Amino acid sequence: MDAQLHSAGKPRPAQPPPIGLIGRAIVGIVAFCSRFAWLVVAIAVLLAGASGYYAATHFAINANTNSYLSPKLPWRQRLAELDKAFPQRNEDQIIVVIDAATPELAESATAQLAAKLAARPDLFRSVERPDSGPYFEQNGLLFQPVAEVQRTVGGLLKAEPFLATLASDPTLRGVAYAFSYITRGVRSKAGTFDDFDRPMVSISTALDDVLAGRKTFFSWTALFTGQPPVQRELRHFLSVKPILNYAALQPGLVPSNFIRQSARDLGLTPEQGVSVRLTGPVPLADEEYATVKQGFGLNVTIMALLVLFIMWRALKSMRIVVAVALGVIVGLCVTAALGLIMVKALNLISVAFAVLFVGIGVDFGIQFSVRYRAERHDEPDFHKALHMAAAKVGRPLALAAAATTCGFYSFLPTDYRGVSELGQIAGTGMIVAFFTAITVLPALLTVSAARRARADRL
Repeated sequence: MDAQLHSAGKPRPAQPPPIGLIGRAIVGIVAFCSRFAWLVVAIAVLLAGASGYYAATHFAINANTNSYLSPKLPWRQRLAELDKAFPQRNEDQIIVVIDAATPELAESATAQLAAKLAARPDLFRSVERPDSGPYFEQNGLLFQPVAEVQRTVGGLLKAEPFLATLASDPTLRGVAYAFSYITRGVRSKAGTFDDFDRPMVSISTALDDVLAGRKTFFSWTALFTGQPPVQRELRHFLSVKPILNYAALQPGLVPSNFIRQSARDLGLTPEQGVSVRLTGPVPLADEEYATVKQGFGLNVTIMALLVLFIMWRALKSMRIVVAVALGVIVGLCVTAALGLIMVKALNLISVAFAVLFVGIGVDFGIQFSVRYRAERHDEPDFHKALHMAAAKVGRPLALAAAATTCGFYSFLPTDYRGVSELGQIAGTGMIVAFFTAITVLPALLTVSAARRARADRL
């Protein structure tokens, strides 16, 4: 008889497959959610709203990668002791690179910036000048080759009268008076006019630029040594240890911005012959984290459109696509709230739970919905088709959810806290995604089917 019906093109009556305890439980849950669809939808909306509010108000992120490994590890304990004994090796540093047109300008700019940063202990633990400062001002010559020291000292001795005059009267009048020592030196046979040719040309060029209103940079060091300044004289460094805010995606952004703003406030700009740049572990890490925010909205939009397109290709029904998407959003809000309750603050690894949840949660919804559409094709009664879909897909879906959950929970024993917390949140999310697929999704499908039926009658 069945063969005759089938050959006549008539659909066979749907027969539920044999199911066990788990299958019967899932069928019962789906039937209950379908019967009280509006109640389930209302509870889902309230739960999603409360979870979303909690996640938004309690959201925190831990960007300190050093905390991603358990501090109980022996080598971490030894490393902590080493850092305590040698705090200068701490890698949380900002290296400020200061380039200037003259050695004097580089030294002055470094001193001004260091003083301003040192006045903010709320932003910086320490500010050090590794290549300049009072020590090098007194002992800097000891670091130069002997020949260069002799040349520098000789130049200073010859310029002693000139320098003494400028020190007593550092004005244009003092400079003009100091020039009188040139003729005195020639008369006393301490030198010739040729010896003063290059210094006079340098000073004359600088004065011409000043009188013409042009920007000029004059180096007394180069004048007395007779040699152009080398790169190490034009570049100074500051080693800064900032107070980092690991609750922000860019922990060192506030101290770094303060350094840049301080340089502008002090007039340390390229127009004034000074260039201030930042490098080191903290700025480089902040730049890496900043890439996460770049194009975030566009990337999320593209991802959402791609997911919706895949769902459309799989389900061929916009009503079901919307139902699956809404179910995933409810589950994502609940998982985010549970994750923050469990770990208090997400890290740069565990935050990936959202991507994992969307991908696998959508997959659960597609599996249930595809089975429902297949049953609906042979069974015109909505409730019977939904019952058959739950009976056939319930146990496989539960097995897939259990296997995925166990896979994520297997991360828990690791000492790498970043991965462990990801496994904890993502594993819990798989449980949420499964129950969303057998509760919220059937309720939304029931509401959608009822609305369509009323529309057809009208």
